[in-house]
Amino acid sequence: MTRDGPDNEHPPPRGTPGWGQFIGDVGRRALEFGRLVRENVELLGLTLRYMVNGRRRRGRIAEQMYDIGNRSMLFIAVTLGFLGMILIFQAGYQAERITGDLQMLGPLFLQLLFREFGPTITALMVATRGGTGMAAQLGTMVVTEQIDALRMSAAQPVDYLVVPRFLASAVMLPVLTVFGILVSFAAGAVTANLAFNVNYYTFVDIGMIESFDIVIGSVKAIAYGLVIPIVACHAGLSVSGGSAGVGRATTDAVVRCSLSVVFLDFLISGIGYVFMAL
Repeated sequence: MTRDGPDNEHPPPRGTPGWGQFIGDVGRRALEFGRLVRENVELLGLTLRYMVNGRRRRGRIAEQMYDIGNRSMLFIAVTLGFLGMILIFQAGYQAERITGDLQMLGPLFLQLLFREFGPTITALMVATRGGTGMAAQLGTMVVTEQIDALRMSAAQPVDYLVVPRFLASAVMLPVLTVFGILVSFAAGAVTANLAFNVNYYTFVDIGMIESFDIVIGSVKAIAYGLVIPIVACHAGLSVSGGSAGVGRATTDAVVRCSLSVVFLDFLISGIGYVFMAL
């Protein structure tokens, strides 16, 4: 019998990933990310082309506006309403401990809503509800070969399916943003009055709102409204593998849409503050 030496007592497990495998995995993911970006840009280009040269389907656009806008109102109202109450309670509690002056609570909160929370949180909620719905609908059509039937009928899927969702989202997301800001600000005003006895006239002060706040909030809302349907529809049209593929597409849609919203928030805010500093 041979006795194992100290180097053989704990041999390294087979298949342990090394640096080469790690770098290869990073490279594959980078290539996949580049492919996704390229395909989404191509889908955006096709959508813009058919939006100009394609048929006008007002009925489908109105249907998608109702689905994206009206059916998201309760979700957005509850989410932004509670966020408004939480933010005002926390900010008021800290301000009361440090300075005791709550006069600027309302104006600063309204400015924050216009710049950041209003458009961004609204877009994340639309991505969660509307983006998954778009991916699931188009993915189901791919699995059931309805997309192939559209092509055989000389109807372009992008023109028939993506363009109405694109236009509806571009219109409804700014509308939902304004609605969410109003709900959140109203909830914050009630919280400030009940928790800290702040007068409603003191809280509702638009003196801090500048044209920059309105412009950057509007640009964000429009940008989110353009990006979410492209990313979600791409996830749906790329489905493969039956019903399991539809499930993966809905997960991919909400993750990619949320990441796109966060990235655009950072990008637009950075560009806006650079221009403001000039």
